[in-house]
Amino acid sequence: MTVPRPIRVLSPLVANQIAAGEVVERPASVVKELLENALDAGATRVLLELEQGGVELVRVTDDGSGIPPAELPLAIASHATSKVESAADLEHIATLGFRGEALASIASVSRLSLRSRTAAEPGASQLDVEGDQTAAARPAAGAVGTSVTVRNLFFNTPARRKFLRTVATEQERCVDVARQIALSHPGIGFRVSCDGRVVMDLGPGQSPRERALGVLGKEMGPQLLDVHADQFDDSRGVALWGLAGLPAIARGSNKWQFVFVNGRPVRDRTIQHAISEAYRGLIDHTRYPTVVLMLEMSPAGVDVNVHPQKAEVRFRDSSMIHSVVLRALRDALRAADLTPTLGEIKPGFVRTDTLSLSRELPGSGLDQSTAAAGAPIDPAQSTARFVDYFRRFSPATPQPVLATQPQAAATGAAPSPAASQAAAPFAAPANGRAAAEFVPVPADRVLQVHKSFLVTQDEQGVVIIDQHALHERVMFEYLLHRVTAGGLETQRLLVPTIVQATALQIERLPDLAPLLARIGVEAEPMGPTSVGVHSFPSFLFDRGVDPVDFMESLLTRAEDAEFVREMKQGGEAAMRDVLDMMSCKAAVKAGDKLSEIELSELVKLRDDVERSSSCPHGRPTSIRLTIKELEKLFGRT
Repeated sequence: MTVPRPIRVLSPLVANQIAAGEVVERPASVVKELLENALDAGATRVLLELEQGGVELVRVTDDGSGIPPAELPLAIASHATSKVESAADLEHIATLGFRGEALASIASVSRLSLRSRTAAEPGASQLDVEGDQTAAARPAAGAVGTSVTVRNLFFNTPARRKFLRTVATEQERCVDVARQIALSHPGIGFRVSCDGRVVMDLGPGQSPRERALGVLGKEMGPQLLDVHADQFDDSRGVALWGLAGLPAIARGSNKWQFVFVNGRPVRDRTIQHAISEAYRGLIDHTRYPTVVLMLEMSPAGVDVNVHPQKAEVRFRDSSMIHSVVLRALRDALRAADLTPTLGEIKPGFVRTDTLSLSRELPGSGLDQSTAAAGAPIDPAQSTARFVDYFRRFSPATPQPVLATQPQAAATGAAPSPAASQAAAPFAAPANGRAAAEFVPVPADRVLQVHKSFLVTQDEQGVVIIDQHALHERVMFEYLLHRVTAGGLETQRLLVPTIVQATALQIERLPDLAPLLARIGVEAEPMGPTSVGVHSFPSFLFDRGVDPVDFMESLLTRAEDAEFVREMKQGGEAAMRDVLDMMSCKAAVKAGDKLSEIELSELVKLRDDVERSSSCPHGRPTSIRLTIKELEKLFGRT
C-alpha cells in the first residue's frame, strides 16, 4: 500500500527541470530557443557552433541589441521576459519567443554561460549557471550582442541523456532547425559549424528565393515554381509567398516541406492537407512534394501559444488558410509544364502500385477535392472537351479502340471475350507484346511504338507518352466531371449479374449504397455468398468493362476499414478512389492498336485535360527527351 506523502512546493531547480522536459527534448530544442532569442533581439548575423551533435556544446552568438548587466539574472529566471507584459499581449504575439522560460529550463539541465553587451556599455558582462547554482555577473570581453554557451546537456539528468540518438542524428536535427529558421529570415546572415567544420554559410540581405536556393540547392532553381497569394487585410487575411517543387523532385519524406507563419516554422494539419491536395494525382502517394511556404497575417488571426515548443499554431479561420494555400499551389502547378525530362526522373519516381485513399479533413467535400485535382471543369467547356470526344466515333467506324464498344448492356450480360476482341483487336503475339510497329500521323507527327507508347515532339524536344496512363487521366477527369454534375448514367440489366462475395463484403454493402448510386450501380445481396447487380454504369458498358470483374474489385475494397471510414465521413476520397479504378479499367491498354484519328485525338486531349502530365495514380503519362539531352547522347555537346 502506498503511503501518502505530504504536499510540498517544488524547489526551483526541480520545477525548471520539469519545464525543461517540455521545452528541451534534445540539442535541437536548445538550438531553436537560442536562435529565436537572437532574432527577437534584432540580430543581423548569427553564428551557431555545435560539438558532438550539440550534446557537448551549443553556442549561439549574435549581433543583436544585447542585455544590460542588471538584467542578466532576470534573463535566466523563470517566466521573465521582455516580450509579454499583460494577458492582452497574448492575443497579438509578434515575437518568436515570449514565454520567458527557455533559458531557465536550459540552464537547469546544462552548464550555461550568458555573455552580453549593449551599445551603451563599454564592455560585456557574463553570467555562469550550473543547475541551481548561479555565479555573480562578471566583466568579459565581447562585441555588442549576445553569446549563449550551453555545455554538457543533461549532465545532471542522465536518464534524459540516455534517450538521445547518435551524434550524427542529433547534429542533423540541429542543422535542420537552423535551416528552417534561416529560410524564414532571408535578410539575416547565418553561419553553422559542426566540430569546427562550416556546414552552412548564408550571407545577410538575401531575397526569399535566393535564401531558399541557398538552403535547398541552387541546382533546384529551374524545378521550383513561384507561388503567390494576397488576401491580406488588418484582421483576417493572409499574404503568401513560396516555392513549389515540380512533381519530378518529390521526396520520400516530408523533410523538405517548410511552412512558416509570420516567420515561425510550424507544423499545421490544415496546411499539410492543402499541400497534399494540391499535388493529389501528380505524385505517388508514398512521396512528398518539395515546398516552401511563407504566410504573413495579423497576429490576431493566429494563436501561437498552443504547443510547449511553439511548433504548432491554431488559426482563427482555418478554412480560409486552407483555401488560399490550395488555390495558390494549384494555380502555380496548372501554369507550369509538368512533363518531366529524362534527366529529372529519379529512382522511385515511377511506381506500379495503385494510389491508396488519401486523408481528408473532416467535412471536406468534393468541390475541395476537385479543386485540388485541377480546376473544376467548366460545364460550358466540358461538352466540347469530353462528351464530344467520347461520341466522336459512330458504330460505323471500323472498331476504334478509343470509341465506345457495342452496347452489351441491352442483353443483360457483359460483352463476351470474343465480342471484346472484335471490338478492340490486340493482334499481339503470345508473349503479349507486339513487334515494333510505327503508325505515322504526318499532320501531328505522332508515332505509336509497340502498341503501347506514343512519340511526338514539341518545341523543347521529343515527348514519349504512355497511351494507357494518358487515357486513364482523360477518363478520370471525364468521370469526375460527370459525377460532380449529378452522377453517371445507368443501364438496367434484364437479368441480374451474380457476383460471389464474402460475408464481410455483403455486410458492408449498405455502406457502399450512396457511392454505388452516384456511379450508376444498383446491387443487393442475393444470398449468403453472392451479390446481384441490377444496374451498371452505361459508360463502363460502352468501354467493355466486365460487371463481375468491376464489382469484385469494388467489394474487395469494401473490406478495407479505412475505405469504409471514408465512406461514412462523406465518401469523397472513396469516390475518387473508385473513379480511379473505373478509369483504369476503361482506359486503353498496352497492346491496343490505335488508329491515326485516335492517336491525334488522344495527343490533343493531353493539352486540354487538367493534370495530363500524370495518371490518377501519380505516375507520369509523358516523359520529355530535351534537345540538350539528345545532343549530349549523340556527342554533339
